[in-house]
Amino acid sequence: MKPYLYRFEKVLTYREQEKVETETEYKKAVASFEMVATELYDLLKMKEELESDNQKKMEQGFHINEIHTYTRYLESLEKRIAIQQQSVIKARTKMNWFEEKLLEKTIEVKKFEKMKGKDREHYRIEMELSEGRFLDELTTAKFHRRKTGW
Repeated sequence: MKPYLYRFEKVLTYREQEKVETETEYKKAVASFEMVATELYDLLKMKEELESDNQKKMEQGFHINEIHTYTRYLESLEKRIAIQQQSVIKARTKMNWFEEKLLEKTIEVKKFEKMKGKDREHYRIEMELSEGRFLDELTTAKFHRRKTGW
């Protein structure tokens, strides 16, 4: 019996390699998103703490210079937050794009694996039939030899 060879083995291997590469890129995009989102969270937390501190100082009273400093710092913090929000949006978009690509690659690989499974099953059936025919021929020849004395 000849060994089983899948005719699209190279294509399957290539698709699996593409899937692995896409998965790696997806993981990088997720890590990047998490990093950018964490930075945004930290900035928002800083702003919240700053506003809380300012509220306490307002109740106690403080100098006009402190109010100006607080206002400028708050404005710069809000600008950084806006920039960081844009970065989060870009990172999320990139992450979602890679997730879609990974899903596509996974589906492609599964299709080829399913085709390989069906092809292997077809091959197995063909080999069983071939082996059955061979055994039938052998039995017929043996029977014929006994009958004819050969």
